[in-house]
Amino acid sequence: MGPMGYCIYVTRSTFPRILYDMLRDAGFRLEVWDNSGRGMWDRAAAPPRDVLRDAASRCDALVVTIGDRVDEYVLSNARVKVIATYSVGYDHIDLEAATKRGIPVGYTPEVLVEAVADFAMGLLIALARRIVEGDRLVRGGEAYRVWGEYLGTEVWGKTLGILGLGNIGVAIARRAKAFNMNIIYWSRTRKPWVEVALGIRYVNLDDLFRQSDYLVVSVALSNETYRMVNEDRLRLMKKGSYLINIARGAIVDTNALVKALKEGWIAGAALDVYEEEPLPATHELVKLGNVILTPHIASATVETRNKMAEVVAQSVINVLLKGGKPIYQANKV
Repeated sequence: MGPMGYCIYVTRSTFPRILYDMLRDAGFRLEVWDNSGRGMWDRAAAPPRDVLRDAASRCDALVVTIGDRVDEYVLSNARVKVIATYSVGYDHIDLEAATKRGIPVGYTPEVLVEAVADFAMGLLIALARRIVEGDRLVRGGEAYRVWGEYLGTEVWGKTLGILGLGNIGVAIARRAKAFNMNIIYWSRTRKPWVEVALGIRYVNLDDLFRQSDYLVVSVALSNETYRMVNEDRLRLMKKGSYLINIARGAIVDTNALVKALKEGWIAGAALDVYEEEPLPATHELVKLGNVILTPHIASATVETRNKMAEVVAQSVINVLLKGGKPIYQANKV
């Protein structure tokens, strides 16, 4: 089959332009779900499940993103030869359902490492020095009335705990070394070579929570890590400590975190991800002054998003035109 015989179904019209250009330049025929005027997180932005199921039954590739649930139902009559997701996470895709049909699943892990690590450190410093709160006070005309009482905490020399030492965790540790931080970590797989290279220390999970002044969640979501940050572990944290989550919302028990913030078990939190996304404007977290909330934008730089788009497009090209594999493959087929 020539390239023009291949149908590629793309679930958003608002991906970076390079994604569409690369696929069209390869000669593919694109079907694109139009979400113009609606952000990617708008529930109306994603194609309805019946539409996605129909596309999977007709087209040769699906290009999806977070918010597109690709499960047994969607793949029940699939003819697709590859699924490529514009994301580092793939918990929205049923890997078992794809694997048993011989469908490789591509994703975009390494290209966003540095952007996410930058963002994690930005959240950490914003929490420590109360930068977002300071902005609100200036805009509200209250800043100089409370100026003498408005104090943050230092980052230099403090203990940073990293929950999950994958590529992003290592990149965060590299940055934290510049702040002379004492770095400890827990990961499902211990990394002795990283410990030596960066001078960091492995601790057990409970000690990570007990010892950290700042705890960054960068572990992948799995059955093992679901709500790993729960009430029992939050109660282990120091009263003046901070939690930062740039991984997946479901790793943190939201109700337990709200309780911890309200009752002062920890000093504050910064969250880029949530158990429920988009986060409702009426959510309890929104009412709290000791939490920074951002809308899942840790990887949102022009450079990184373009790289992600290139990886997605090239993965489709590799499978359909070259008989190869996605650049990064989440399953084994």
